[in-house]
Amino acid sequence: MDHGLKNKNMPSPVRHQETIDYFLKIVWQTVANRYNQLVTEFGITQSIGYLLINIDEKEGTTVSQAAALLGLKSTSLSRMLRQLEKSGLIYRESNEGDKRSVKIYLTETGKEKRRLARALVKQFNNYLNAHISESDKEYLIKMLRKINDLTLSFKPGEL
Repeated sequence: MDHGLKNKNMPSPVRHQETIDYFLKIVWQTVANRYNQLVTEFGITQSIGYLLINIDEKEGTTVSQAAALLGLKSTSLSRMLRQLEKSGLIYRESNEGDKRSVKIYLTETGKEKRRLARALVKQFNNYLNAHISESDKEYLIKMLRKINDLTLSFKPGEL
């Protein structure tokens, strides 16, 4: 029976809504969902827009580079690339330097969709910059980098 006494040495339970990773996930989901709502009028998704923005216009981008950008395995990216090829946004060619790898290039339609996606990203970031002070933005970026570094160095059982 709990008589309202708490052991001061025992940590209080952490609710998922109070954790840093919860807020990171929720904010990213909100941003991605908002981008998806906005880019549907371009006939693409947030993921496709991100990929199009990051394909090198002159040199192309290898499938493995594209997979790393999206956080996917090359095999998982294959279906998306087939769809993008069917839609006329990209084409693939063997890599001149390494015949075993394939490079992705933008078609003229892909370049136009990328231009639209890039303009939207710029507008959104301008909107954020107009509503977040420079010092808050710098602090947020500093903290996100710190969280990223801490995440990469985390080993369970260590504090």
